[in-house]
Amino acid sequence: MSFTQKSRQFLLSESQTDFAQCHASTLVVLPEQQIVLVAFFAGSKEGGGDTAIWLSRSQNSEWQPALRIIAEAGIAHWNPVLHYQQGTVWLFYKIGPDVHTWVTRVAVSHDGGLSWSEPRALIKGDPQPRGPVKNKILVMSNGEWLAPGSTENNQHWDAFADISSDRGQSWYKADIPFEHQQPVHAQEENIWQGLKENALWECDLQQVFAWDGVIQPTLWESQPGNIHALLRSTRGKIYRTDSFDYGRSWCAAYATSLPNNNSGIDVVRLGCGTLVLACNPIEGNWGRRYPIALLESQDNGATWSQPWALEHGKGEFSYPAIIAEGGVLHLTWTFNRTNIVYQVITHNN
Repeated sequence: MSFTQKSRQFLLSESQTDFAQCHASTLVVLPEQQIVLVAFFAGSKEGGGDTAIWLSRSQNSEWQPALRIIAEAGIAHWNPVLHYQQGTVWLFYKIGPDVHTWVTRVAVSHDGGLSWSEPRALIKGDPQPRGPVKNKILVMSNGEWLAPGSTENNQHWDAFADISSDRGQSWYKADIPFEHQQPVHAQEENIWQGLKENALWECDLQQVFAWDGVIQPTLWESQPGNIHALLRSTRGKIYRTDSFDYGRSWCAAYATSLPNNNSGIDVVRLGCGTLVLACNPIEGNWGRRYPIALLESQDNGATWSQPWALEHGKGEFSYPAIIAEGGVLHLTWTFNRTNIVYQVITHNN
């Protein structure tokens, strides 16, 4: 595997005491202005009414203190997703008391993240959490946006793709088929330690293990109109689905050989065709969230390299986000819920 680590830094200083936990980062690079933006949610705990959307901003490699940019008092904020195109930055995020009832908001910046429009509902009157749920929007070769979305009701998890041909003004939802089954309940001693320590917002173990399905797709396009997605699952493996009509229809999601701990993943396709996947290479429903690693594929995801670890120790290292500018990879991930790591890596062809 041909990676070279460059800069690595924590985005939050020890003096940042505005919140106890942070999670679910997203990032964009504005290359013409040498700006990097990283957004995440933070508050007393995941799902707390004091959570808000925070933003770290770097210009010319100098990071400024993180700022709270979006907050509605008394309601939980979740899973921001940044998207940049032609001078405009979009910020999508969820609000709601839990993941079963959250809805999507969007705000826009025209000055590199210094100021933001008043947030609005992504689709007025739609109670579904439309648009991207965790991972970045794919701009397809036909110019349309493809947003990887999912829903989590009290039992079934389901994924979908949202298509926009007018830069987010309207959306067409295409469901990703998945065959649900009766979930297998794990013994408590096998549950990810952080869940038992109330790091998650919902800790009814009977309910948690009743969930079955796939969520949080991450997308790439292998050739015009041929779109592929990898998905987080409750079944110990990363799942995959494929579309050959620009995301308008999808095959039933199927298991790959890649392990998954029922935690977030993200993939990016480089200009040379190589895929780079960021994940916890751990199998098991609610498995541990370490190590966090990169894998690469030279054959459109048919086979993958051995993991290349980004974090070697024990802890919660989760929810990676990855983008590419040429052969340079920019990544962020959650570090023990107390910080966000920003890592730059060069991919050597």
